[in-house]
Amino acid sequence: MGDIVNLNRFRKMREREEREKVAEENRARFGRTKTEKLRERQERDRQVRDLDSKKLDEPPK
Repeated sequence: MGDIVNLNRFRKMREREEREKVAEENRARFGRTKTEKLRERQERDRQVRDLDSKKLDEPPK
């Protein structure tokens, strides 16, 4: 005779695994740490300042 299984347990386990899979995809797509965001923002600001400092002044008319 077979073992008795709780179908709710298997259903919930399957749903949990599916949610975890979606969460993993979202973390890969959208997730960045606070320090990564800060570093990127600082790098972008540095590039803008560097570019602005190399601009030539327009001659007076």
